[in-house]
Amino acid sequence: MHARTNTLTGNPQALDEGIAYIRDEMMPLLQQRDGFVGLSMLCDRDSGRCVVTTAWADEEAMHASEAGVAAGRERTAHVLGGSAPEVGEWEIAVMHRMHDGHDGACARVLWGEIDPAQAEDALSTFRMTMMPRMADLPGFCSVSLLVDRATGRSAMTTCYDSREDMARAAGIATSMREEFSSAMGITLTDMAEFDLVLHHLRVPETV
Repeated sequence: MHARTNTLTGNPQALDEGIAYIRDEMMPLLQQRDGFVGLSMLCDRDSGRCVVTTAWADEEAMHASEAGVAAGRERTAHVLGGSAPEVGEWEIAVMHRMHDGHDGACARVLWGEIDPAQAEDALSTFRMTMMPRMADLPGFCSVSLLVDRATGRSAMTTCYDSREDMARAAGIATSMREEFSSAMGITLTDMAEFDLVLHHLRVPETV
């Protein structure tokens, strides 16, 4: 399965209007597209940074949707008071849930880079060694890993039941992250924490 991410920073005061636009206007349009699987939206209410992710049955469906969503992307940026979003296209390499996201849940997103030649080994190691340990983190809901095999870029999103759980898990998660990144030669390029404001990313389990 594949995903498209749209990342932008808007006006924090406009977030509720932007969330409503995505939920009430964009989602019904996307649901009419062949191959559409689901949508999620992450927001940082302090900075106004948002990540809207749409999931697609395959790469062809994702690319075929581009023309139909371009106008909605521009409208979203206008409603949120931000510039044009940064668009990323990814393979959904990992999706594992203890349970679905919900109102009040939050997420930590890590962006990274690796030598593309090492990407497959890193994915195998992640599945075998990291995922079983992540399930024991306080308040763990789910983890997803998006990858661009051609460039070696990745985006890992770990969702928690609450901000309190995410804070309690921070120390353990940091140790695990540093251990894995060092062993696999991954360079972390960014990290951010968000509220999970729309949780309709109905991607099936990959494990």
